Amino acid sequence: MLTIFLSSLLIGAMAGFFAGLFGLGGGIIIVPLLSGVLVWQNFNADMIMITAIATSLATIIPTSLSSIYAHHQRRAIIWPRVLRLSSGILIGSVGGALIAENIAENSLRWLFIVYLFYIASAMLSQFKLIFAIHWKHKALDFFSGNIIGAVSNILGIGGGTLTVPYLLGQRFEMKQAVGTSSACGFPIAVSGMFSYIWLGWGKTHIHEYSLGYIYLPAFAGIICCSVLTAPLGAKIAHKIAADKLKRYFALLLYIVALKMLQQTNIEALIFEWFEELSKLLHKLINDSDLLEFDLLNSPVNR
Repeated sequence: MLTIFLSSLLIGAMAGFFAGLFGLGGGIIIVPLLSGVLVWQNFNADMIMITAIATSLATIIPTSLSSIYAHHQRRAIIWPRVLRLSSGILIGSVGGALIAENIAENSLRWLFIVYLFYIASAMLSQFKLIFAIHWKHKALDFFSGNIIGAVSNILGIGGGTLTVPYLLGQRFEMKQAVGTSSACGFPIAVSGMFSYIWLGWGKTHIHEYSLGYIYLPAFAGIICCSVLTAPLGAKIAHKIAADKLKRYFALLLYIVALKMLQQTNIEALIFEWFEELSKLLHKLINDSDLLEFDLLNSPVNR
């Protein structure tokens, strides 16, 4: 426990600094590094990714509050859109947590690896994704909020990489898109945290010192340092050329993704996907009348 706590202090320092420096959520740092520490400490193999994801979401809450305050002071948050998106986010977040709990550990790790490669490639190429959807109906915010909340809770992120492109596609200015996205990170984190507490509550295989799927020593360590280093990263961001640093950071993300790839059993992943597909097909067959169909009566066999 002590080793994980001390390691989490370093993870929190790095997550807060890079979040402030590049405007990224801390989850992109916390999830892979914390999962690596849990592997190192011989944590229950089936619990590593979901513990890292749940703990990451819980740590987003205090940093999200400070970010909301800063953006609100600059009048960069469009609160009516936050409220409309949040109604969908709350539902999607619960759904995302349910999906993450039922996804095999190996598959969950692969999803995050793909996400890391996407973010690193986007930073390296300076590609800006924009979801150009010009339909203005209020239901679109609710529907989009469901997707943002679900994906964010599956990956343990604050959702900025999804919310900002969506708002830019809705003709928001960048400042307003980032500010509104930061406000949406709070309901993502809160609903995710309570979902993972609820889903993990009372489970016999949960590690000691856990609250549901949230590992408290790691949570405490990350929080202690991330709130201190985030303002430092934001301050430095205004004084140095961030483009060059982004390229270095993108390379770092590639290295992290490759390291996670080494911990992934590809053969087991293929078997797990095949097994899940077989279960799905079996369920579809059972739910239909196909089992009652006599192949011997088919035209081929007559």
